[in-house]
This record gives sequence, C-alpha cells and structure tokens, in this order.
Amino acid sequence: MKRKIRFGIIGCSRISDSSTIPAIIESQYAELEFIGSRTTAKAKRFAKKFDCKKYGTYEEVLKDNQVDAVYISVPIGLHEKWSIRAARAGKHILCEKSSTSSYESAKKMVSESKKNNVRIMEGFMFRFHPSILKISYLVNKKTIGKIFSFQSRYGFPSISKKDIRYQKKLGGGILNDAGCYPICASRILFNEEPKSIYCNLITDKKYKIDEFANILLIFKDGKVAEMNVGYGLFYQSIYEIWGSKGMISLSRAYNIPPNMSASLKINTEKIMEIKIKPENHFKLMIDSFSKEIQGQRKHSFNFERDLLNQARIMEAGRRSSQQKRMINISEII
Repeated sequence: MKRKIRFGIIGCSRISDSSTIPAIIESQYAELEFIGSRTTAKAKRFAKKFDCKKYGTYEEVLKDNQVDAVYISVPIGLHEKWSIRAARAGKHILCEKSSTSSYESAKKMVSESKKNNVRIMEGFMFRFHPSILKISYLVNKKTIGKIFSFQSRYGFPSISKKDIRYQKKLGGGILNDAGCYPICASRILFNEEPKSIYCNLITDKKYKIDEFANILLIFKDGKVAEMNVGYGLFYQSIYEIWGSKGMISLSRAYNIPPNMSASLKINTEKIMEIKIKPENHFKLMIDSFSKEIQGQRKHSFNFERDLLNQARIMEAGRRSSQQKRMINISEII
C-alpha cells in the first residue's frame, strides 16, 4: 500500500471533534499530522485529545511540508479564503459542506485548486454509506420500475441563536446547513443534474438567515425532487424514491451513527426490509478521498465537477427565493 495521506486540520469544530478526526485516525489510508485552530490553546486541547504532536495556527498547518491534505471545517463563509490558501500551499482539500455561499466562490476554489495541481472535494459523507450505494443499485436495476419522484425531509430541533448557523456573514442558514443534503442525494439517485429549481426560504427577521426551506427540483423526463428542511422541528432525516412499480425509503438517511444499522424499506407487491450493517461513513469518505489522491481508485471521481454542479444548484435556489420564480439552472453562469 502507498504511504498514508497526512492530514492537517483547519478548524477545531464540533464535527472535527466528533467525527472527522476520529475517522482520519481510523482510516488505513490516512493519518493525522497537524491540528490548527484560531487559538493555540484550542489546538493544543485537540492535539492532546487525539495524541497529535503538531498543533498551532491555520497558517502553520499550511506551511508544514509534511501535510499532504487539509480538512477545512471553519464556518462556510470562510471556506473560500482557506481553500484558496490551502491550494496555493500545495495541499489537497477536503472541504466541509456546503462548500461555499455562492457559485462564484466555488468557481474560484476549483480554479485555484486546478492551477496548483491539487484536488478539492466537498465533504458529503452520506454519499459513501453502503445504504445509498444499495439504493442506487436497486434503482438502476429497475426494482421499482421507472423513477418518478424523490421526496425528502431533513430537520432538527431548535439550535441556539448563538450558533454560527445563525450568523449570516459566516454562511449560516438552513439551505447551506441541511438543504444541501437532499439536493445532493437527488442528484446521486437520479444520476443526473436538475434542469430547474423553485426554492422558498423562510427567514428569521432578526438574524436574517433562512430557518426553513421548501425546494422543488425538476429533472428531465418529468422527474421531480421535493424536499423540506428546517430548524425547530421534530427530527427527520428521510428520503423516498417513488417509481412505477414501487417505492424505496430510507430513515436516518443523512447522518447515521457508525454503530447503527441502516433500515431500507422496499414496497412493491410486498414490503421488504433490508438491514445494512453499521458503517462509519466519515471513515469511508476519508478512505475514498485519500485513495483518489493516491491514485488507488479503479474509477476516478470528479470531485471538482461535482462541487461545482452542487454549488450551481444552490445558487439557483437562492436566486429563486429572491426572485420568487422557477430558475433554470442554465441561468447560473
């Protein structure tokens, strides 16, 4: 096996702490090299917890020649800045979702990565879980016939108004935080990009961030994807694919714990339930990203094109909400 990819951390966030750093440590294709935070004290705490010898500032992570790749987990509004700096430092980039708050930023990030011959991927961990891979297989096999629609709900109880997701300048809001997931899932399961989008964002008047979103994506041949996301709701993380011969549904679709089995239900002439064994999709994401950099994947995944396609749809959604009309994705250039 080739040498492990050595990761530096840009941002000591909750998700870094609970999921991504443990996944890097667990991966056979990666290892933790350097932890960076805004403050040395916080970086030191993380380094002690995860037994990492190197810690310091973001700049120090990027200057370290031993670091091959960085995981960027700063607020969304800072992703462009640190992705571009990382690319110029010659580091491959795994960027926490959503990649940016604008399509223009996404284009700059990808352009700078290509210019410096490094890879950049948006960190949607759920796409590597065996549950969605199984559903994709069943859809392609025509188990439920010709696909007509995708429906999803993703929401959770109220979060603190002090949370960075309530800070507009930092890229807060439910669309960037949660709406990105079902948009990405529909693209994966339909195996194509949508033609148009209608998006209704309901905004908190004081904090100026979107707390709820209702989204409709139109794909070719009349296929549709409908999704509802929001804060202050009974927890839901589910999607359903409806076809001419049946329906497939998945609960805990987007953030399933590594010790939990996925439950996939197929409703055709009879109801069948498939249990998918527990997997750590964060580790699977780290594995896939690292193997891509090492050149060990049998089929290369165009991270950059996928990031741009996702960012373009998100931008169209924002414009739809602002202009209160259906937006053709082709309008976003």
